[in-house]
Amino acid sequence: MEYLVKSGKPEGQRTGCLVLGVFDKRRLSEAASQVDAASQGQLTAILGKGDMDGAAGQSLLLHGIPGVSAERVLLLGLGKEKELTERAYRQALQTMFRVLSASGARDVLCALGETAPKGRDRNWAIRDAVQQVETLLYRFDTCKSKKGNSLPNAKKITFLVPGTADVAPARDACKFGLATGRGMNLARELGDLPGNICTPVYLAEQAKKLGKRFKTLSVEALDEKAMEKLGMGSLLSVGHGSRQESRLIVMQYKGGGKNADTHVLVGKGITFDTGGISLKPGAAMDEMKFDMCGAASVFGTVQAVAELELPINLVGIVPSAENMPDGIATKPGDIITSMSGQTIEVLNTDAEGRLVLCDALTYAERFKPVSVVDIATLTGACIIALGHHKHGLMSNNTAVANKLLAAGKAAADEAWQLPLGEEYDEQLKSNFADMANIGGRSAGTITAAQFLARFTGKYKWAHLDIAGTAWKSGDQKGATGRPVPLLVQYLKDRAGA
Repeated sequence: MEYLVKSGKPEGQRTGCLVLGVFDKRRLSEAASQVDAASQGQLTAILGKGDMDGAAGQSLLLHGIPGVSAERVLLLGLGKEKELTERAYRQALQTMFRVLSASGARDVLCALGETAPKGRDRNWAIRDAVQQVETLLYRFDTCKSKKGNSLPNAKKITFLVPGTADVAPARDACKFGLATGRGMNLARELGDLPGNICTPVYLAEQAKKLGKRFKTLSVEALDEKAMEKLGMGSLLSVGHGSRQESRLIVMQYKGGGKNADTHVLVGKGITFDTGGISLKPGAAMDEMKFDMCGAASVFGTVQAVAELELPINLVGIVPSAENMPDGIATKPGDIITSMSGQTIEVLNTDAEGRLVLCDALTYAERFKPVSVVDIATLTGACIIALGHHKHGLMSNNTAVANKLLAAGKAAADEAWQLPLGEEYDEQLKSNFADMANIGGRSAGTITAAQFLARFTGKYKWAHLDIAGTAWKSGDQKGATGRPVPLLVQYLKDRAGA
């Protein structure tokens, strides 16, 4: 899809479909009012017949409106004007996409930017519209013999703004929304791929392809021998039971110059998680291909940052392994030595994410980062605590946590902070090693982060638990691409700072 911006009056624009907003009780938006005046009250008359009252989710497609150059006019219900939420706005965008997918319109002129949700401005509305459309265009048909075709005929969406001074910032908003949407779709594609295709080696290959696309991006993939030399006994222990070799993938984006601050993202890349010897129940085990969605979000974010050419230095680290049961797989009770030298008693092999992350977090020290954020589908306890709406956030630094929370709000991809503290260390005590890899049922999300915190003492760090937000189950089963919007916004803010 191509996204453009132009200024002018809505009634005079030639387009296949003009999209306008209507609020509750048939109250017309400003652009709709202009069209109504140009058509001598046609919109008011049509709405007066009762086909639409402006409730959220409603739509009405009209043809041949007099005094209007557009072939079609699509009215979208937005609900109560003073209470327009981001959810209602996005619902309108989804309705627009559905209606256009069934229409013959070849291009679209969208005037929804003026109907920004409460607390947002026109540029946010345009940016979010582009991001939403891009994600709605996504189809996972890589593994299907017949490709579906339920996409709009339109190949171009133009956003209407009032004046010429509004064009440039709106174009920037389009660019930001497009890069974020594409980053989300990359993360979704990687997440949706089955475990027999998306292996640690496959992820490494995709990273190298990404490196070839952008001159500012260099990529390295450490094999098991290289990791063994570094002493990554914890990461390597997870892949012992698999025939798929583990990899540590390192993507370095250098857009900020030699003296610029470096930020690091670390994404959990378990390409399939059986639980290992601590085998998971069979129900819904297929969804454990999504256990690498933290890694996928790092891929998507790195791509978006490179497309936006943000003036920042970023390192994306992906510790990737497959967790399988086998004769040489790590067993409950085994003791392993991490890259940091700390020893870990493995009480449960299904708590493997923290075992690959801890070595990657130690590896991150060499980049002397000003912040490190790890992203992981880490604990089912996070779903119990927060459901499928907000990411769990824990951090050893208040400023970093606040910046991530603010970025999540700005991107409408929110996180919720949970505590850390030495009192939770009691649950990680081991009689035989420096620590255990689980802390019992109580505060499972927090003790998992408390475990990781033991490997982050040399920098400012935050942990995002995305177990509840990384994918959907049921009829809509598939990766969501979250938290790419939060991470891109966070890095954009840092680049601006």
